[in-house]
Amino acid sequence: MTPAAILILALALAMDAFAVALVTGLRMRCNAAQTLRMALAFGGFQALMPLAGWFLGLTVRSHIEAFDHWIAFGLLGFVGFRMLKEAWEGHPPEDCSDPTRGMTLLMLAIATSLDALAVGGSLSLLNIDILTPALVIGAVCFAMTAIGLHLGRLVVRASTRLDRWANALGGLVLIGIGVRILFEHGVFDTII
Repeated sequence: MTPAAILILALALAMDAFAVALVTGLRMRCNAAQTLRMALAFGGFQALMPLAGWFLGLTVRSHIEAFDHWIAFGLLGFVGFRMLKEAWEGHPPEDCSDPTRGMTLLMLAIATSLDALAVGGSLSLLNIDILTPALVIGAVCFAMTAIGLHLGRLVVRASTRLDRWANALGGLVLIGIGVRILFEHGVFDTII
């Protein structure tokens, strides 16, 4: 696998994490510790999932493929609906749960890295060494998460009226990512 192909793959896998980080940055003014926590969690899971997928290979992958999109949708939908509820109830960002901590961070990290598990399984089938791609995927995701958090923060600084709207937008974006995952896995093909 060429370095350019690895980088393109890493950027593609980091897009969900970037979107979630951007939304988080819109919701709250993340400090350095929060940025580091989220970037490490997202980057770490993005690096570990291809390794796990590569080691598990086709055997387990065939079992997970049947419902991995539902897991991602459920995790993203849960967090998204919670954000919509907070926006509806009018909680200021300081009163909202911190998505850079605890179970929320864990759910988001897992949900945004499930595609990387499938990529690792695919690379094992192609007999491609996984160590370099996994490290690049993790590093790119780390960087994209930190960038997303701070881009969202800059937008909030530009307009402090975004508090409730940012929370609502964040919830909708997370739910939208979950729905997109379902579309990509053909869930709606029989309906349309």
